[in-house]
Amino acid sequence: MTDTMISAQKLIKTFPIKKHHAGALGALRGLVDRTPDEQFTAVDNISFEIERGEMVGYIGPNGAGKSTTIKMLTGILVPSSGEATVAGITPWENRKQLARQIGVVFGQRTQLWWDLALIDSLDLLRHMYQVPEKRFRENLDHARELLDLDDFLRTPVRQLSLGQRMRGDLAAALLHDPPILYLDEPTIGLDIVAKARMREFLSALNRDRQVTILLTTHDLADIEHLCKRIIVIDHGQVMYDGGLDALRGRFGGKRHITVDFEQEPDDAIMTLHNGQISVVERTGPRVRIAFDRTAITAPELLARAGRYGSVRDMSIEEPQIEEVIRQMYEGARV
Repeated sequence: MTDTMISAQKLIKTFPIKKHHAGALGALRGLVDRTPDEQFTAVDNISFEIERGEMVGYIGPNGAGKSTTIKMLTGILVPSSGEATVAGITPWENRKQLARQIGVVFGQRTQLWWDLALIDSLDLLRHMYQVPEKRFRENLDHARELLDLDDFLRTPVRQLSLGQRMRGDLAAALLHDPPILYLDEPTIGLDIVAKARMREFLSALNRDRQVTILLTTHDLADIEHLCKRIIVIDHGQVMYDGGLDALRGRFGGKRHITVDFEQEPDDAIMTLHNGQISVVERTGPRVRIAFDRTAITAPELLARAGRYGSVRDMSIEEPQIEEVIRQMYEGARV
């Protein structure tokens, strides 16, 4: 028995491109000859597996192939070649069967009815998915509590704020107890409070119900808060698949350590400078030091710094995930 919930093996998706030909003769030729002039490869030999209960970030720049991959995994698109299974189902061959196994939330779109109250949209979806009344009530009560829906359940969807609508869409996606949830930009446009509420709900959903979640987002703070594993793609290919800590270790460059001394340290601390270590800021008893993680460990550096005064406190800063990703893309372009 396997616990693999999502499997993509050598997925490729190409789209035909028909070039514009200038002039009347060129326009006539374009009407008569529908043969594509070339092919655009949106997804280029992508492979990965996601196990039951994982929450995985799937990230990359615009045009990297994220949405095309998700559309193949939901059965909306058929790949040009390659294979995929979701909950043991080939998505594009059994879309109706797959629909009962997945929930989908797109930040830019809604599955709710614009002119209906939120509760009426949810009730319609209950009938579409044939969710038993008892289970519907249990799931609705769970969503009401964790997503704080009560204040706008009777409000027409068109009158909801973006944050309220996103919470309603998330409740709708989970009414039929799908074991897999696809999230495409679920916090786009939300304020800080709404983002925090959404992240708390997703963490609880993954932890308590073991829902497998594939998250695409441009908000890398979502990734840091929610995902232990990320898949980074660019130009339709996987650039990295692994943990956040390993990603920082590979592409993160320098870490920073802030050391608070009991008193202002000896001026000789400035001699810490070398190719792997540099004092980047010094304010009274506080010294901030950048160091190459591959050349020296934080305890070793702290021991060196302790030679210049009695240490009262210290803290380590990891490089921001945005900087790590930028370093990765810049390295790929070299």
